[in-house]
Amino acid sequence: MSKYDYLVVGSGLYGAVFAHEAAAAGKKVLVIDRRPNIAGNVYTEDVEKIHVHKYGAHIFHTNDGRVWDYVQKFATFNRFTNSPVANFHGELYSLPFNMYTFNKMWGVVTPEEAAEKIESQRREAGITEPKNLEEQAISLVGTDIYEKLIKGYTEKQWGRPCTELPAFIIKRLPVRLTFDNNYFNALYQGIPVGGYTKMVAAMLGGAAVQSGEDFGKNAVAVSANAQPGSDAASVAADAQTCENETNVGCGSIEVHVGVDFFDESGAPRKDLIALADKVVYTGAIDAYFGYKLGYLEYRSVRFENELLDKPNFQGNAAVNYTDRETPWTRIIEHKWFEFGKDDEGNDIPKTVISREYSSEWKPGDEPYYPVNDEKNGKLYEEYKKLADAETGVIFGGRLGEYKYYDMDKVIASALDMCERELK
Repeated sequence: MSKYDYLVVGSGLYGAVFAHEAAAAGKKVLVIDRRPNIAGNVYTEDVEKIHVHKYGAHIFHTNDGRVWDYVQKFATFNRFTNSPVANFHGELYSLPFNMYTFNKMWGVVTPEEAAEKIESQRREAGITEPKNLEEQAISLVGTDIYEKLIKGYTEKQWGRPCTELPAFIIKRLPVRLTFDNNYFNALYQGIPVGGYTKMVAAMLGGAAVQSGEDFGKNAVAVSANAQPGSDAASVAADAQTCENETNVGCGSIEVHVGVDFFDESGAPRKDLIALADKVVYTGAIDAYFGYKLGYLEYRSVRFENELLDKPNFQGNAAVNYTDRETPWTRIIEHKWFEFGKDDEGNDIPKTVISREYSSEWKPGDEPYYPVNDEKNGKLYEEYKKLADAETGVIFGGRLGEYKYYDMDKVIASALDMCERELK
């Protein structure tokens, strides 16, 4: 008999949601993560009382009432609204593309004037049915905005010409003939108070976050007694997770960080798998199969963080650098996700900024964005056939499903899987 019902590989949103629901259904769950911390790419690190989004800015937004109700069980959300700014050689423009943008670009004053300007540039370009991102962008906002605010940024982010990128990527960008600066067309939006790490810890039921150092020496004898306050522990010890008032059917969650599913020098993969009846795998699907069919393509991101002894660097959470010459794609100033205040509501005298540099993924890098073009889509389908035939393994999440997911879609996917798996 296995020690656990489920081994969850990865403590990001998909893994944390599944672990929570499984434990609530009375299952014993072991969660492991290669990194030294929980929460995957939404991990937030406290620096000078600022919750720094260590793996890139994450702004929660959704129109899915089920998902919104779900996340509010684990966190209180502030009312942050995403209103990024575009910087093109020192010229500042509003994002999303709206009347402020059109007025700055062309001097137009009315929505009718803006629409006429866009349409005239679309006609001049001769685009009727957009075949790639460049044509799609010009058809949406005209040539001027494409050249200044889309082309350079997008080619830096994806590492290829806009003419080689699929049109659907640009459809994520909102265009409005109003003065609405809210980037997302979402009913619900915000940042979890106290940071995402705190929210994910709550999803994991308060289970002790333990170091993988001893775990690798003896994969079967897993300790459940790490002490809060140590480097390896961030929340209370080995808590029960249950969502019914009678406490019937409570399961448990154990969390071990610094445990690499693929590192044979620690706990061998076969020993990890043997610990549980089933595996929930949220890593890269091609990595699971040893890249036997070839490498799927991803974009990676390098972050250059800086703590500044000043209260305000750029006056906004996100500024995109849309020219091709500036090497970074954007600068994030993390304190503005929480309005420049610490958890007690006090002004923070310092600030932390992160410059983001996009690059092609190579083995050893962190895979961030799947490149969802036709070539990679076909290769993923071949890997999915292997995954479907893999007994006792559930593949999920952005990397496991090779999808460019927003956070709410990851959570929805995990909840859907829980309904099928745990019913």
